[in-house]
Amino acid sequence: MDKPISSRSDLPTHGAAVLPSVTVDSYNIEIRDGDGFIGDKASKSAFWEIVEKWRKPLKDAGEDPFGNKSTDKLKKDDLVAELEEGDPEAAGLVQSAVEEFSQQFAKIIRRFLQTQEWRDTEAIVVGGGFSGSRIGELVAGRTGLLLKAENIAVDIEMIHNDPDDAGLIGAAHLLPAWMLKGHDTMLAVDIGGTNIRAGTVQLNLKKSSDLMKSKVAGSEIWCHADAETNRTEAVAHLVKMLEGQIRWNEKEKFALAPVIGIGCPGIIREDGSIDRGGQNLPGNWEARGFHLPSAIKAAIPEIGGSETMVVMHNDAVVQGLSELPRMQDRQRWAVLTIGTGLGNARFSNRDVKKD
Repeated sequence: MDKPISSRSDLPTHGAAVLPSVTVDSYNIEIRDGDGFIGDKASKSAFWEIVEKWRKPLKDAGEDPFGNKSTDKLKKDDLVAELEEGDPEAAGLVQSAVEEFSQQFAKIIRRFLQTQEWRDTEAIVVGGGFSGSRIGELVAGRTGLLLKAENIAVDIEMIHNDPDDAGLIGAAHLLPAWMLKGHDTMLAVDIGGTNIRAGTVQLNLKKSSDLMKSKVAGSEIWCHADAETNRTEAVAHLVKMLEGQIRWNEKEKFALAPVIGIGCPGIIREDGSIDRGGQNLPGNWEARGFHLPSAIKAAIPEIGGSETMVVMHNDAVVQGLSELPRMQDRQRWAVLTIGTGLGNARFSNRDVKKD
């Protein structure tokens, strides 16, 4: 079996299939059915459409627990409150939405498991913004039970880190260990269809060489979906966020590694351009001549006196990699991120540690 990359000649590449500790068997698979992409049925918007459907009978009877508040203004905490403290009908509304969405999610997982790329998957980590809630936990739990009832041998697990943090922490696993050795922190970016987040990952390598103890020490988030912006302005804003993180690291006297890891939607080419999947980003990010890593390196050529290295991969891949230290006893595992869309990635560990 292959061993983790350790040679200094093995520098990271954008969208790589072979990473230091895992092989990325697939990501961003687009599976269709008669209604379009099946992943669209397991997005945040799909869940809220189901909530709206189950509100209708209560609205018609004048008994909607959420009153005149539109569904697009509701939060997951509102649903949790009704589930735990509401009357039976209100709790039933939430339970019905969770059940229907879980049924859809289980069906989608079955379709993924039927593909060549996902064959023999032992565990699936559920991430994305939807997962960071009690509702997300209930969906994952119910989906797991549905699959077990059909004798489908796959574990459904919630992502351990806060989903926002996971999208940054996973970037450290894009890099070989020697690039991080002797450093306290690194910069990471998580680009989504709604927000862009830039932060500092505290590596804590002395506590855990496998990055189990890594955490986000500081970050800044920008909701680009609320701003009337274009690609050039978005990149400039991201650079300012990263420069702010560099100054913060200097103030805290952290030994900042001269690397920036990026998670971005879509299929990432080796040259750092986006083949497809960036349609929710501000402006045209799929233009062949646009390379986000090159644009960032041009703006931030050095960090701490050393040449900056920027490496970019798909955002679901990066978020999934945050679970790598906890997946050492699995050979093949995957991640599904429920957000603006359904992100997906399947991994094979290159060095499995069995008890």
